Amino acid sequence: MKKIGLIGAYDKTDLILYVAKILTVLGKKVLVIDSTINQKARYIVPVINPTLKYVTEFEEIDIAVGFENIQDIKNYLGISENQNMEYDIALIDTDDIEGFNSFRLEQAEKNYFVTSFDNYSLKKGLEVLSGLKNPISLTKVIFSKEMLKEDDDYLNFLSLGYKVIWNEYRLYFPMDNGDLSVIYENQRVAKIKLKKLSVQYKDGLAYLAEEILGDVSESNVRRAIKNIERGV
Repeated sequence: MKKIGLIGAYDKTDLILYVAKILTVLGKKVLVIDSTINQKARYIVPVINPTLKYVTEFEEIDIAVGFENIQDIKNYLGISENQNMEYDIALIDTDDIEGFNSFRLEQAEKNYFVTSFDNYSLKKGLEVLSGLKNPISLTKVIFSKEMLKEDDDYLNFLSLGYKVIWNEYRLYFPMDNGDLSVIYENQRVAKIKLKKLSVQYKDGLAYLAEEILGDVSESNVRRAIKNIERGV
C-alpha cells in the first residue's frame, strides 16, 4: 500500500476526496484517513451510524475516521498485524505532528504540504513541520488567488531551520469563489461532481493525481475526470 501524506492546517478534505475519486476511476482501491484534529470528514461524508472510530464507503472510496495509526485500522477491519490491507493507496490527512508520527509519514511514498498564504494556514501548518526529527521531502500545494514570488519567498523564510527539503515542483490551485460554490453544493448533496469546477481547479486535481500515481499518463487522468463529469 502506497502511503501519501497531505500535511497542513489548511482545509483539504474536499481536495483529498476529489483526488481519491479520480484514483478509483483509474482502477485503484483507495483509503482516505482523516487524522486531523477536527475530523471534518465526519461532517461531510455521509455515514449511517457514526461511532468514535469507523470506516465507511463513499463514492467507491473507503474513509477512515478516528484512528490513531494503521494498526488501529487493521484491528477494526479484523486484519492481523502481519497482513497487508487490500488498498493500493492511502491518502492520509493530518494537521499535527502526532498524526504525522503515528502514521509514520516519514516513510510515505510522497508528502505534500497544503496551504494558502493566510497567516493561520501558514503558521499553524508549519507547526507540524517544526516537530520533524529527520529531514523530509515536501511538495507545496498552494491555494491562492495569485501565485506571487513574494508569497512563496515568505513561506520559505518561515520554514528556515525546519527539517524540510522543498521540491522544486509545486502545485497551484487558484482561489475561485465559483469553485467554493461547487464544493459546498457537493457537500450538501453528498456527491463528488467535478463538471462545474474551474478548468484551473481540475488541472490541479489532474496534476496531483498524476503525481501520486507516478506511472499513469496525463491523458488517462484527464479521461478519468471526464468520466466522473459524465457520471460514468
